[in-house]
Amino acid sequence: MEELEYQVGLLNAMNQKLSKDEKMLRLICETSNSAFLYYNYDEGKIRTLANWNHFFDFTITDIRDFNRLYECVEEQYIIPLKEILFIEKQGLKSQSIDVKLKGKRLCVEVEVSVVYDALGNPTDKIIRFKDVTKFNSQNDELTYLAYYDSLTGLYNRNYFVRHLGEYIRRAEDENETVAVMFLDIDDFRRINDGMGLIIGDELVQLFGQFLSGLMGDNIIISHFNSDIFCIAIYSPCGARSIETLYRTIWERLKTPFRLSSGQEIFLTVSVGVAEYPEAATKALELINCAEIVMFKAKSMGKDKVLYYNGAILDDFIKKVTIENKLKDAVFRQNFTMYYQPQFRTNDKALRGVEALIRWKDDNGKMISPAVFIPIAEKSGAIVPIGTWVIEESLHAFAEWKRKYHYPMVLSLNISAIQYRQPDFIDNVIRLMDKYDVSPAEIELEITESILIDDFKEITEKLVLLRDIGVKISLDDFGTGYSSLSYLKGLPIDTLKIDKSFIDTVITDENTRIITESIIYMVKKLGFETIAEGVETEEQFQYLTEIDCDNIQGYFLGKPMPSDKIENLLADMTA
Repeated sequence: MEELEYQVGLLNAMNQKLSKDEKMLRLICETSNSAFLYYNYDEGKIRTLANWNHFFDFTITDIRDFNRLYECVEEQYIIPLKEILFIEKQGLKSQSIDVKLKGKRLCVEVEVSVVYDALGNPTDKIIRFKDVTKFNSQNDELTYLAYYDSLTGLYNRNYFVRHLGEYIRRAEDENETVAVMFLDIDDFRRINDGMGLIIGDELVQLFGQFLSGLMGDNIIISHFNSDIFCIAIYSPCGARSIETLYRTIWERLKTPFRLSSGQEIFLTVSVGVAEYPEAATKALELINCAEIVMFKAKSMGKDKVLYYNGAILDDFIKKVTIENKLKDAVFRQNFTMYYQPQFRTNDKALRGVEALIRWKDDNGKMISPAVFIPIAEKSGAIVPIGTWVIEESLHAFAEWKRKYHYPMVLSLNISAIQYRQPDFIDNVIRLMDKYDVSPAEIELEITESILIDDFKEITEKLVLLRDIGVKISLDDFGTGYSSLSYLKGLPIDTLKIDKSFIDTVITDENTRIITESIIYMVKKLGFETIAEGVETEEQFQYLTEIDCDNIQGYFLGKPMPSDKIENLLADMTA
């Protein structure tokens, strides 16, 4: 009796444990985002578990009901689903695929697992249906972000580089060419600064949408960043030749882009072209070559296409080399100052000197200011260089005053970038105070080119400088397009006639008429005149006759170091 009671108690305990286990498994199934289908081969019975109704609006009780499953998936998934539901025919234990259900916009992972006995015969099968819609949506979004630019919908830079590499490998096998067009919207910074980033982005979108229409077989297009786009063409010829694509772009840019606000804006682009294998044999190198050529196109006036050649690359490498050397020279202040005398025409007395920077690299090679100053302006190095020039010149000028007490003017060339610095005026005043130089003894030279972008801002600063006594000189007069319009709006004291007029003033009648007219007009306005580049006695005599106030040039004085200026001052005061 006791044995029987023990057995009954044991069975009750086991039933309770099984009941708890079943409850736990049921809870797991019901809280899962999956549905399960269980099939027993011996009994031929099918049972569905968990969230079956989330996926299907029918039940399956027999193996023949599997046809209902095929009917509810999109057509391209029917055959793969049939194969995976019966993987036991191939002796497989587990396999999974993703399918999409019709009408429900659900993406479902179907995973099939089969249990075999010792003889290899299938005994049980579990089919799990898991909702992976959200995961796949996120994965699709990540895939999109990995390959496409979010602003324009074009390929992004990374995917473009990868695809271009495939083009190059294919071209190597097939003995073909691959061209890269590097496009940059001209003056885009003005649009962003003047109209705002939102308008700039909309323009980039509109231009990107237009470019997307050029994509096709063997043509891929990328938005690299900001206002830069890149096009790669495999075997460029016929309808996909560089000339045809550029002509299509150029024709489109004849008409403005219409913004959502209704405003219409015209664009132009500068384009650099480089081809495999002529320019480079690797994707990044090919892109770099096309970019270098694009910058050259911009320097030649923009709104044009330019093709790669070795000379352009050599020029670029030379500039990069100079820029790197220039950084070191700025750090070590490895420059020297020369000064070119300016003389009065009536008595050849010294009027003053113009400060001119000179630079020898570590090899002792003199690098022309015409070469390194534009590079310094582009890199921003012109700011510390300009500060050094002002201080070094004021220091030398103060010494000359102390030694010789000769009344003269120090002329300093100032770049637009220096004028834009918020502390520029304060620095000039501070340095004049430091070396005890009167503002009336300083003349700041400006060129017409620096007024083009920032006329109002720079003019306001010139007025402030002139109010404290600093003289303002307009350099290279006559070389710009609208010099006369500046004369009535600028607070200037001196006008320098460009050397290009003086070179031919003796031999060319038209030049003489223009030169005489300039001097007459300027003197009526109350400005002082200086003729640049005077190299002969004949030029000097002519300028004296037409009442030019001062001359500067090799005829009376070449640019010279500080000690030579001291010799000149010694002669003047002897």
